[in-house]
Amino acid sequence: MTTVYLNGEFIPKERATISVEDRGFIFGDGIYEVVRVIDGRIFEWGAHAARLARGLSGIRIPLDASSIEALKGVCERLVSDNGLADGEATVYMQVSRGAAPRTHHFPPPGTRPTVYASASRFVVPRDQREAGVRAITFPDFRWLRCDLKTVNLLGAVLARQAATEAGAYEAVLLRDGIVTEGAATNVFAVVDGVLRTHPLGNLVLPGITRQVLVELMKENGIALVEKPVTQSELLRATEVFLCGTTTDVNPVIALDGKPVGSGTPGPVTRRVQALLDSRLYAAVGAGR
Repeated sequence: MTTVYLNGEFIPKERATISVEDRGFIFGDGIYEVVRVIDGRIFEWGAHAARLARGLSGIRIPLDASSIEALKGVCERLVSDNGLADGEATVYMQVSRGAAPRTHHFPPPGTRPTVYASASRFVVPRDQREAGVRAITFPDFRWLRCDLKTVNLLGAVLARQAATEAGAYEAVLLRDGIVTEGAATNVFAVVDGVLRTHPLGNLVLPGITRQVLVELMKENGIALVEKPVTQSELLRATEVFLCGTTTDVNPVIALDGKPVGSGTPGPVTRRVQALLDSRLYAAVGAGR
């Protein structure tokens, strides 16, 4: 039996029901987070909680700080109750504006947000991380607040579907001739010997793994320039890699059917991979 959390209760998944008038269902009016858990311990909870709070504030869903912080205990209990305290797992959390008669404007004050969370086993695809993946480029036609982790993910869904149909892992998104991010990842590229990534702003998600990598690069003397990569620069990049909570650092070895650099993971990517692995597993006291 799988246990989930819904509006203050831990219940069997088959008993969890959400109103057809829930604004998450009707409008995609909500925020979500996914956290990585290793041997029962959450990686970078503080950063995830801060991003969740920022997202809720950004779309004006009222959930107080104590309720957000209490979600850490919810995550830990779901991991324990579902027998996931050993090895790796993820917890998905979603907060919508709640259930109310359908109107485009906000529902009446006092409408209770819907809070849902579930945990599942995560198996790291280490062969994929070692060999690298294929990606395609795809137009970034999402809305202009990509920095908010909303549940309205249709643009990302269409991009990932295009990648899947092309036999690729990810879609690297292009807006006005520049790389923003991946459908579900942040993107880094080595261009003319310089490691670059799109700066934070409204066009990219402030990824938690991205944040950790930036910190690690500073600590270990790896130069990073937060400057957009153009489409033409991407085509001559010698290394490209993706990062995310369940992506870690994943080398891109082919883009739109053409090899990236030598067609194998490059030295910068390998070094960054090793640094993240050290931080990820040392932080939670787990071995590989």
